[in-house]
Amino acid sequence: MPLMGTTLLTAFAAALLLAVLLSSLAHRTILSTAALFLVAGFVLGDGVLGVVSLDPGDDLVATLAELALFTVLFTDGMRVGWTELRSAWRLPGRALGWGLPLTLAITAVGAHYLLGLGWIESLLIGAILAPTDPVFAAALVGNEKVPPRLRQLLNVESGVNDGLALPFVILFLAVASGSDDLHLGELGLELGLGVLIGVAIPWAAIKLEQTRWFSASTQYEPLNALAIGLLVLAVGKATHGNLFLAAFSAGITVATFGPRQRESFEHFGELIAEVFKLAALLVFGALITPALLGSVGWQGWLFALLALVAARPVAIWLSFLRSGLSVREQAAVAWFGPKGFASVVYGLLVLGSGIAPAEQVFQLVAVTIVLSILLHSSTDIVVARWFDDEREVPAWYGNVTRKIRRRE
Repeated sequence: MPLMGTTLLTAFAAALLLAVLLSSLAHRTILSTAALFLVAGFVLGDGVLGVVSLDPGDDLVATLAELALFTVLFTDGMRVGWTELRSAWRLPGRALGWGLPLTLAITAVGAHYLLGLGWIESLLIGAILAPTDPVFAAALVGNEKVPPRLRQLLNVESGVNDGLALPFVILFLAVASGSDDLHLGELGLELGLGVLIGVAIPWAAIKLEQTRWFSASTQYEPLNALAIGLLVLAVGKATHGNLFLAAFSAGITVATFGPRQRESFEHFGELIAEVFKLAALLVFGALITPALLGSVGWQGWLFALLALVAARPVAIWLSFLRSGLSVREQAAVAWFGPKGFASVVYGLLVLGSGIAPAEQVFQLVAVTIVLSILLHSSTDIVVARWFDDEREVPAWYGNVTRKIRRRE
């Protein structure tokens, strides 16, 4: 193994051990393991200590980000089957049908008027930053005291919007590069092929196991969904199908046709996704240098802040008018629009495209993601506690109850 690979592995192993040792504290406080890995990568990267030296164009960076997003989408899709997805589509439909394009448009307006970018580059940044990632809001999504419809909404929205934003990223990138042929036919084929692979392979694998000739042992059963995911990834890469739509479609297919496979893989799969997520965050942190953070200027940081506290909240408020959600639920949905792996991958895609403003676009995306991870992963616990049962009970009720018990 090359020296840099060994150094990176050692850094990741040390950070992972520290995260494990602090995980109990992180679940009770605003301490975030996601922020821990981001900061660790930043400190170890070229901008500070120079222990881990990476270039945004390195194959390792793109591959790791791609694998992390694939595993996260696969496990996200496995949380909902087609029946649950169809029955709970009313609220996610608002977030995706109205919230996503509105977020894209508002972000683009901010980039154009605040930063002076052209409309195509502004729309490209809007498309990159439109997808959300609930991995950085785990306490909210995983808290059973949070209304199920709210958790379902955030899960479904984040799983689908990565793939929905991708065509816009590719389209605006093609226009920005000055291409006369936008290759819309190829793009449609890529997206359709991704969905086909994500549905066909898991369905065939599950049906095959249900025949009388095959049966997975208890020991190997958790590996069934892992094997399906790896096969979907391999076929998607070989056929150039959209990997992210394939991943989410595969997760939904497993949940729909193989509830036993989903149950046996659930805990194992979440751990795998967590490892890839944290590794990608460490690498991404190593790419963030003080020079990059300073290069965007105060306008860049103001844009990043407005992209988080204005673009999505306004879009969600408009999208969920008369939706039946409480003010508290709408506030939680509006705030938790964290930018994660999809934005990282799409930002790297632009960086390698060779368009004139590629570096500036990546820098703006990077600072927005950094700010998002720090803010969202540190406030998920706080917002989740809004929905604690004890906080729904007035203080006078507890006092009256205690007095009655004393009399008895």
